[in-house]
Amino acid sequence: MKEIELKLKGHIKRLTNETFKFDERIKDGWFSAVYFLKTKEITKAFKADNIITMQFFQKEHAVLCGTDEVIALIHTFADEPEKLEIHSLKDGDKITPFETVLTITGPYQNFGYLEGIIDGIFSRRTSVSTNVYNVVKAAKVSGVQKPVIFMGDRDDHYTQQAGDGYAAFIGGSTAQATHAMSEWWGKKGMGTMPHALIQLFDGDIVEAAKAYHARFPEDELIVLVDYNNDCIEDALKVAREFGDKLKAVRVDTSRTMIDQHFIRHPELMGTFDPRGVNAQLIFALREALDSEGFSHVKIVVSGGFNEKRITEFEEAHAPVDMYGVGGSLLKINIGFTGDNVILNGQPSAKAGRKYRPNPKLEIVEHELIQYSK
Repeated sequence: MKEIELKLKGHIKRLTNETFKFDERIKDGWFSAVYFLKTKEITKAFKADNIITMQFFQKEHAVLCGTDEVIALIHTFADEPEKLEIHSLKDGDKITPFETVLTITGPYQNFGYLEGIIDGIFSRRTSVSTNVYNVVKAAKVSGVQKPVIFMGDRDDHYTQQAGDGYAAFIGGSTAQATHAMSEWWGKKGMGTMPHALIQLFDGDIVEAAKAYHARFPEDELIVLVDYNNDCIEDALKVAREFGDKLKAVRVDTSRTMIDQHFIRHPELMGTFDPRGVNAQLIFALREALDSEGFSHVKIVVSGGFNEKRITEFEEAHAPVDMYGVGGSLLKINIGFTGDNVILNGQPSAKAGRKYRPNPKLEIVEHELIQYSK
């Protein structure tokens, strides 16, 4: 196994193929487009002395993620990686359309077959980090940042959790639903109770919360209160039972449901959409908790939230303390492209593409790269 140390912007990052759990079949071209593999063989036979520069870019305003992973990939699977010249931005950099984020210079046959894999790493990681950055930004009003919980475990294949969690961390979310999501950046997942726990106690919110608190007394007690579709009444039941021990309540009402609060008070309806988690429900919940002296209890909302909905809640000054966001953060909407733009020191690219130098790129210093078995 190779261990790689590289210095970027004055600090040392330690990257290993164990960190990223690369599939060893990458070396055999199993995950590369076949035309890249054929080009590698043709180049070895007919153009072995070539030196090309490959550059990578995308077309959005984004938060870059994937550079560490890509550099580790290159130094794990390229032939003679120590002879390649690599310039890179770093994870977390803000990038603009067509801005060059990485260049690799060396013989095509030594690394060219990794092009599609590099595009894919950048695309997924940057999409997630940018999505998270945008919702975190939406949840910051008047200089106060409300936490965003990354809850993307059920929205994609489980093997993606570590990389997605790292990208979410780069985007600004440090509260994550699984241990795997925080594997690459050294924390552990956080969470309280699902609807399943309340079901096991026949829908009794208080008894479920008692069991949770008895088993995990050191945890902050955050209780899910929408199981019976009566958020305010159930929140008050839990608050009366636990008092100062209750940290927060979470509202996760389905968008096809109308909470019992509005059924009891039909006069409140008619000027807004009463389904699901809505700002009016959260205002009413806050007022009910405060009226009984439970102003310390925070409110967490989840269920279909994205940048647009968070912005709407914040513009309405809804009294939300924390957002839980899942599927919308995993939309892959940023695609990267790798182009060969210099051949043997001379500009050379397909029509419509060209070398785009970027003074922000930093060289990966090869003297800091160490290999050990």
